[in-house]
Amino acid sequence: EGYEYGVTTGRRRRCGWFDGPIANYASCVNGLTDIAVTKLDVLSAFDTIKVCVAYDVDGERYTSVPEHQVRFEHAKPIYEELPGWKCDITGCRSFDELPQEAQGYVAFIEDLAHTRVTFIGVGAGREQIINRFWK
Repeated sequence: EGYEYGVTTGRRRRCGWFDGPIANYASCVNGLTDIAVTKLDVLSAFDTIKVCVAYDVDGERYTSVPEHQVRFEHAKPIYEELPGWKCDITGCRSFDELPQEAQGYVAFIEDLAHTRVTFIGVGAGREQIINRFWK
């Protein structure tokens, strides 16, 4: 639905749910202060939206990336489901215009990543971006 194809190869991209532990790890090691969430409009089709909040490795729960690659290799994602918004958000131009469920999703991933979501893509058009903090 979101035209997830590689620009160079033309191959379909694998798409998955937001991975909180990976986002938090990336934020920490790269010193991120802000992130962008693109294609939020594509999630409008779902009744519920899954978010990876932890990993299960041999019965042990990890809320961060396991410290050893061998353990991470066998990690299974643990998902939480959030309510979907089931409406067209492509006309939204401010965070306040988004449905409460979409705002809750953004707040939830901010908490997991420990980084604020500054830019939110709500459509394919250049003007279909919400800029929350940079003015």
